[in-house]
This record gives sequence, structure tokens and C-alpha cells, in this order.
Amino acid sequence: MAGQTAVYGLSSILGRILNYLLVPLYTRVFLPHESAVYVELYAYMAILAVILTYGMETAFFRYSETHSKPKMVYSTAFNSIVITTILFLLFTLTFRDSIASWLGYEGKTEYIIYFLLILGFDALSAIPFAWLRAQQKAWTFAGIKLANIFINIALNLILILLLPYLYNKYGWSWLGIFTGGKPEVSAIFISNMVASFATLLLLWPAIRKASLTIDLGLWKEMFLYAFPLLVYNLAGVVNETIDRILLKHFLPPETAIHDLGVYGMCFKFSVFIVIFIQAFRYAAEPFFFKQAKEKDAPETYAMVMNYFIIVCFGMFAGIMLFIDVIKYFVGPMYYAGLPIVPLLLMGHVFLGIYYNLSVWYKITGKTMYGALFSLIGTAVTIGLNIFLIPRIGFMGSAWANFSCYLLMMLLSFIYGQKHYPIPYRLDKFFLYLTLSIALFLIGSKIHLPWLGLDLVIKGILFVFFFIIVLRKEPELRQALILAVPKRR
Repeated sequence: MAGQTAVYGLSSILGRILNYLLVPLYTRVFLPHESAVYVELYAYMAILAVILTYGMETAFFRYSETHSKPKMVYSTAFNSIVITTILFLLFTLTFRDSIASWLGYEGKTEYIIYFLLILGFDALSAIPFAWLRAQQKAWTFAGIKLANIFINIALNLILILLLPYLYNKYGWSWLGIFTGGKPEVSAIFISNMVASFATLLLLWPAIRKASLTIDLGLWKEMFLYAFPLLVYNLAGVVNETIDRILLKHFLPPETAIHDLGVYGMCFKFSVFIVIFIQAFRYAAEPFFFKQAKEKDAPETYAMVMNYFIIVCFGMFAGIMLFIDVIKYFVGPMYYAGLPIVPLLLMGHVFLGIYYNLSVWYKITGKTMYGALFSLIGTAVTIGLNIFLIPRIGFMGSAWANFSCYLLMMLLSFIYGQKHYPIPYRLDKFFLYLTLSIALFLIGSKIHLPWLGLDLVIKGILFVFFFIIVLRKEPELRQALILAVPKRR
């Protein structure tokens, strides 16, 4: 599992870090009210992406392991997505002008076209990517994901920096087709659209594995299994993105767009933990299903959770200790959003733990619990956003995000121990949680005039976290000793 996580992490972590390097560009080229367009539309995109795949990825994993004809499972899942995606695009592209007007982007219909095509290409890629994971073709998966990232980054740099520079410096009129001499937010969408289409082309060898048939009986079984996961995934993505939609409507009109841009870009700081969770999930989901057949599966799940929280709480402590340096990834115009960072980071740690805990209802088939927990979380998220945003601004959204994931984690743990007991090491959880928060609070009081000395002291605090970990984890300590090459 660690090996698979490492390979998926190559595409997920390296790719997301490279993509994250666009944030300094966006926050220095675009004003907050311009960034708000990107922030809002990508929030809608995340929600619609879940609807368009409707849990078929997880259903594919489940049935490819148990069905006598895995290829038919793949074909059924893929063709189902193809049909629904085509219908979605036909409908939405027909009403693109109305959609643009409803979102407040009159005269910018091209934003909606790019937005919809990105959604369509990504939906069509979902099952072929799942097939690569199921076949344990991690390196192929990683290569295609990285190609997507490199194409996206290259086009962003060309459209936002290079072409406007050439247009203004040399006055080449033909460049007016691509630029007016000023960076445009549309460049973000165009770059993503081209990269998503290129990804679909690279997945063609996997797509060809699917036949042009659908087993309707199998599809019904898969859909019934996937539907609660659709509710679960949809509620989850609403929890993650609804704040960026509601902020526009519940903040004072004179500051709403500006503050949305600030919040959305500072939300990017949580990417450090998000990319680890994403890489972990790519490997964990198939691994958890395979381990379910083993007698010692509960002990294995507990061990995985223990090491997972060590990494997550360590990342939280490290990011917050060095936030005075990490903050330079966004432009100074966005520093007003830094107070949301610790709440968002810890909230995402709880979300990662929740994903670990969710193993109990996935392997027992009680996926309705996942849907229920997510819906409760959604109600909390929406309710707290509506209540808190008018009172404390975007800090209300940060508290809503934190509270939602905390509650979902607690609910999943309580019900999971009743239906599928797992001997989680709660003492370790509370120890590492308390330690990471304590180090953050201590570090927040240290502001020395000499940056080098300041970083050294905070570095010592960070190392102290892992000294405690090694004292409490003899298995980990022994593994590290064995991993160190011995002198001959």
C-alpha cells in the first residue's frame, strides 16, 4: 500500500504542487475580484463533477472484484458515464446564455462553454482512470495525470504571461486573436479545457478496452450500490465548496466579490494536506477492499489510521510553524485571509480521518450511513455559513468547514464501532492532536526580528513533534533503523 501511495503521490502530490505554483501567479496578476470568477466557477465545477460520475468509480471497484466478467463491469460503467455526459452537454450548451446570465456573467458566455467542456472531458476520463487503478497500473496513471498538469501549467504561462508580453512589446497584431495585451481570467479555463481533452486522448488505450455494450441488470446493481455514494460524495463536495458559493450572496455587496477572491485563494493553503489525503485515497480504496477478506483486517485498518494521523498532524504543525514563510505563496493583497488557514487545515485533517473511518460502511455495504453522515455535515455547513457569514465574514465559512468535518468524523467513529469494531489507538490520536495544536500556539507567539533564528527555533519545535512520535511508536522506530543502510 505504501508503494502504491508513493506512485499515486507522484502524480497527486507533485502534480498538485506544480499546479499550486500557479497560485502565486494568479494572486499577483489578478485582483481579488477577478480571482473570484475562477473561485466561484470551480466551486460549481466540483459539485457537478460528482453528479456526472454518480459514484460509478467506487461501484466499478466493488463489482470488478466480485463479478465473473470484470470487462463487462468496466464497459457497463464507462458507457453509462458516456451516455449521461453527452446528454448533460447537449442540454447545458443549449442554454449556455441563460446559465451565464443566471451566474452574473452576461457577455462572458465563453466562460460557461469552457466550464462545461472541462466537466465533460473529466467525466469521460473517470472510469478509464479507475480501470488503471484497478489494474495496478500506477505508473501509467501517474504519467497521464502529470501530463495533464504540465499541459495546464504550460498553457497558463503562455496565455497569461508570454502572449501579453509579446503583444505589448512587439505589437504583433495577429496575437490579438489570443490576447488584448492584458492577462484574462479566461486563460485559466482554456488551459484546463485543453489539458482535459489531451488527457482523454492519452487514455484512449484504456478506453478501447471497453466494449460498446451495457449489461442492464449489472448496471442496475451498480447504480443501486453507487447511489448512496453519489449522495455521500455530493454532500462531501458541497461541504468543501458551498462556502465559496454562499459568500457571494451573504457578504455585504460592496465587499462580497473581493472577499470571495481572498478567501478562495487562501483556501489553497489547505492543499498541502488535501494532496496527501488524495494520494492516500487512491491507494487506500482498493487496498481496503482487498484486506476485508483477511482475518486481521481490523488491526490493519487501525495501524493504517495511526500512521495516517501522524503524517497529518505533523503536516499541520509544520505548516503553521512556518506560515510566515509559506504565506508568500499568495500576493500581499490576499494576506487578510490568513486567519482562516489553521481552521481549514485541521478541518481537512478531520476529513482525512473520516475517509479512513468510512472503510466500515463501504466493506459491509452499509453505504447509506455514509450518505447520512454527509447530509448531516451538509446541513451543518450550509446552516453555519448562512448564520456566521453576515456576522463574522469569511471566518464564518472557515468555522463552518471545521465544524462539519469534526462532526462527520465523530459520527462515523461512533457508528462504526457498533457495526464493525476496529481497535483504533485513541490515546495516540489525542496525544498527536494535542501536541500539534500546542506547537502551533507556541510558534504563533514567536516573532523574532532575525528570520533565520526564528526559523531555527520553529524548526526545533517541528523536530520535537517527531521525537515524541518515535518514542511512542516502537514499530516505526524499528522500521527506520532497519531502513538505514548498514556500513560494511
